[in-house]
Parts: sequence; C-alpha cells; structure tokens
Amino acid sequence: MNLQGQAEAPSRTPGPARARQVRTAKTTAEREYDMGMLEGKVAIVTGAGGGIGRAHALLLAREGAAVVVNDLGGSRDGSGASTSMADTVVAEIKAAGGRAVTNYGSVTDKAAAREMVDQAVREFGKLDILIANAGILRDKSFKNMDDDLWDVVLNVHLRGTYLTTKAAYDRMIEQGTGGRIVMTSSTSGLLGNFGQTNYGAAKAGIAGFMRCLWLEGIKYGITVNVLAPTAMSRLTEDILPDAAKDQFPPENVSPAIVFLCTDEAKEITGRQWLIGGNNVSLLSWQLTRIADRPLEEGPWDVAEIGEKILASKTNWPPINPMRGV
Repeated sequence: MNLQGQAEAPSRTPGPARARQVRTAKTTAEREYDMGMLEGKVAIVTGAGGGIGRAHALLLAREGAAVVVNDLGGSRDGSGASTSMADTVVAEIKAAGGRAVTNYGSVTDKAAAREMVDQAVREFGKLDILIANAGILRDKSFKNMDDDLWDVVLNVHLRGTYLTTKAAYDRMIEQGTGGRIVMTSSTSGLLGNFGQTNYGAAKAGIAGFMRCLWLEGIKYGITVNVLAPTAMSRLTEDILPDAAKDQFPPENVSPAIVFLCTDEAKEITGRQWLIGGNNVSLLSWQLTRIADRPLEEGPWDVAEIGEKILASKTNWPPINPMRGV
C-alpha cells in the first residue's frame, strides 16, 4: 500500500501544534525543515510508496525522522514489483531537505524484514519507529473464497506484520531505548465488512497481536498501537463511494499516528485508533451483561438462558457503531 508537505510560514509556538520554519530561502528543491517532534529518530514505514504509507513517510520526515521507505511496488492484489514508487517518495523527502532511503523488500520474507531493520541501522545508526502498513486486497464473498485468496492475504497482512514487527522489536530491545510500533488494522477486521472475510480475518489478527504485544512492550519502553484508517488509496479507490472519496485524503490520517511515534506519546499504548478525514476516535470494548446468578444454583437451563438472551436484545450495542447495525 501504499503529503505533499510545504514548509509553513515562520512561527514558533510550544507543543505538538507548533509550525515548521524554513531555515533558508533557497529554491523549493533545497528547502529544509526546522526541528520537528521526531528530530534524530529513525523510522521504517512498510508499504510507503503511495496512499497512507506515503503520507506517513513524508510527515515523519517533515517532523525530523530519517525514514526507510519500503515498498515492493506491486499492484493492489500484490502481483508484480517495481522500484518507482519507493524511489519517488524518497526523492520527495530528499528534495524537501529530509533523509530517506529506499527498500524494496517483501514483508512476507523473513530475511527481507530483517534487512529493513539492518538497513535502518547501517544508514542512520538505530531504529526507533516501525509503522507496519503494507497490504493487499483479494476480495471475494465467502462462497467464492478459495485457499489461495485466503492464504496470500493473511501472508501479507498478518505474517508480514509479524515478521517486520519481530525484527524491529528485537532491535529495539537490543538498543535499550524503547521504541514505537504502529500496526495497521481495518474496520473490516474490527467491525466487519461484506466480501472481505480473508482481509477481515487478517486485520482482526493484527489487532489481537497488538493487544497482546503492548503488555510485553511496557517492560522495554516500547509502545504498540493499531490504526484502522479510512482513506482514499489504491486499496480503496473502488470501495469508497465517489461522493466520499474527497472526504478521506490519506494525508489526514498521518498526524495522529506520527504523534504516537513521539516521545510525548510514551505512555500511549495498547489502543485501537479509528481515523478518517479529521475524525480521530478510539475503539474500545463494551461489556453488556445479559444474565448472572450464583454458581451454587447450577448451570442455566437452555430454555431459561435463551429467554434471558432474547429479553436483553433491545439493550445490545450495534455490531458496527459506524453503521448503526
């Protein structure tokens, strides 16, 4: 999977919202960024050749991070490969005065995932941030699903997130200075969507992966969060209604995610972030009690608990609060 960033007018106000200054009024291609919230940090973004990944990479660089821009350069369904997408993003970052290198490895390959981390260390001395964003689509109704469609989507999304996270996490522990990991899930996995059982299963798995790993990361100062974005990209160009496409630019997803990569966000971990347009939300669990009684009274009779379940239905929350159903 895949901001155009123009340096803003000189201004300095404290806190995360401070604007960036242009140090020297050179040509546009020689423009440099002032110190940002990620000055001195090193990041990897997978699937950074376009869409949301590109927006992440450009904004990370704008905030001062050196970025390994990974993209296999394949099509939406994962077929093919090209260097042009990652090359273009790196050129944009360098033209704006940032630091970046390309990486064309596949997230599904263990050695390639390790090489992304090794490359970050070789080029920039360390690794502080991983945004695992790479993904593909092979949508089919479950009636028409087959093993190949199922396996390739889980391989890229779930296994790809595992391999890149494992490589980055191990390096962060070795460095002993903490780190930031953001995985990419989807409302298809967290809330559901017709025709995406393979994609939804993979994205739900990523969210479950995060909900376990953040607990382990606390010991090492490594935060782990998950993003479920809504944005116009190669993956969504024929999914989002035409009337809605302009409402969800990928650039608008990145600011909150880049903030989660800063030192100021060191205590924010284990959360599920739903971001689309300028709407930033947390998705949290709700427990709806249906029936309870002392254990010594024995197990529920099937018909009896059935009555309790049916009587409680009007109090159930929607399956998908975004759709109200």
